Amino acid sequence: MDKLDWVKGAVIYQIFPDRFARAADACIDGVFEKWDSPETPEGFKGGNLKGAEEKLDYLKDLGVNAVYFNPIFSSAANHRYHTFDYYSVDPILGGNQAFRSFLKAAHKRGIKVILDGVFNHASRGFFQFNHLLENGAASPYRDWFHPRSFPLKAYNLGKDEKPNYACWWDLPALPKFNTKNPEVREFILGVAKYWLEQGIDGWRLDVPHEIDDDAFWKKFRRVCKAVNPGCYITGEIWGEARRWLKGDQFDAVMNYQLSAACISYFGGKKLKLTHAYDGRRLEPGDQKKFMADIERLLGLYKPETTLVQMNMMSSHDTDRMLNTYGGDAALLKMGVVFSFLFPGAINVYYGEEIGLEGAFNAGTRRGMPWGRSKDRNEDLLKLYRRLAALRGNNPVIKHGKFEFLKEYCDGETLVFRRFQGGKSLVCLMNNGAARKTLALDKKLLGRLPSAVMNHGLTLKTAGKNLTAALAPGAYAIFKI
Repeated sequence: MDKLDWVKGAVIYQIFPDRFARAADACIDGVFEKWDSPETPEGFKGGNLKGAEEKLDYLKDLGVNAVYFNPIFSSAANHRYHTFDYYSVDPILGGNQAFRSFLKAAHKRGIKVILDGVFNHASRGFFQFNHLLENGAASPYRDWFHPRSFPLKAYNLGKDEKPNYACWWDLPALPKFNTKNPEVREFILGVAKYWLEQGIDGWRLDVPHEIDDDAFWKKFRRVCKAVNPGCYITGEIWGEARRWLKGDQFDAVMNYQLSAACISYFGGKKLKLTHAYDGRRLEPGDQKKFMADIERLLGLYKPETTLVQMNMMSSHDTDRMLNTYGGDAALLKMGVVFSFLFPGAINVYYGEEIGLEGAFNAGTRRGMPWGRSKDRNEDLLKLYRRLAALRGNNPVIKHGKFEFLKEYCDGETLVFRRFQGGKSLVCLMNNGAARKTLALDKKLLGRLPSAVMNHGLTLKTAGKNLTAALAPGAYAIFKI
């Protein structure tokens, strides 16, 4: 059996720990911002792992079978990409004991756990860097980083002054590791091995392309797979990633190319972004471009690799979907339906299932509004649950091929299918502003067509054919 079979068709739920859920009785010290106050760059809301554990039944009901945590290790930042101690879960989150409890509870429910591996850079509080900061060239850890001169200037830089050591994006709080150093390599590999031995099911690798060293990543894979052959290794690479997906480095990457294609087509003239995707500005695209983008994407990697891609709709690094789709929930729903039916695992960023709003750095990482019905789009939540249920252990979703049925695609009406071993799922959508009518071959939807999901489509028999009428924003899925 394929060790990564659990990833195929999986619904992964992404949790930003400080903002997902806070258990009041988690015995966490500190004074935190009000949960529903606006997102701030430095502020802590006090989300913790016990709070996340208390929401596991919610996730199970949603159809989730894997959780991806943004960083959970000790850090002086609310996002925790400034790692202080790679072997200690942040005490604000509840420490190692709280994580062990979460892991056990998740596995009991059949939910896998993927951690964020930030191995390109550490923080000023990381012991070896702090030692270098205190002792300069005399520190035995001087080769762990990339100092250019001494003493290191890590604080209070002038307006146009850059740090005198290599950092991620010249941010002094994020000193870059020297991964050419064997000691650093062994340290990172030891961290990866340790947490897999503790029972995690995979690693999401932060900016792995910045460790420009195939030999390192090949060894990383060997170390990880030796502990757990079924562990999932996915990298944050926004563009084409064939270099890393030959079977000897990563299993997958975060497939932002899928979300980019969906935003351009389904968002269309309403799309609104505050940021670039892979360094490029997204523009509205027609159906011809969308289909070409999708077919190019399907042709990039081997089919088995495509089936384990981490398909993104949004994340902590993007605007939230409702904002991206111009506030139009009907357009958003079509993007969601298409993404859920596409080959690979699907990543759901927390709160998107209830239609949270927020732009990047202005709400994308807001507190999850538990218990406030005014912030919950129940219709959208129902759609996510139904789509996740449709994916659950569905062999067509897990292993099936994808194709557009181009004879029915007229620029606004989009028809495609997933198929495997004589079974298929056929989806019809209307991405236009007007009602559309299609004449369909009766064989397309089976002898007795019955939609497993139907929003705005009606079928009528017309001689040897079927006539499908689709309202604007309609989508329907048929199981054959």
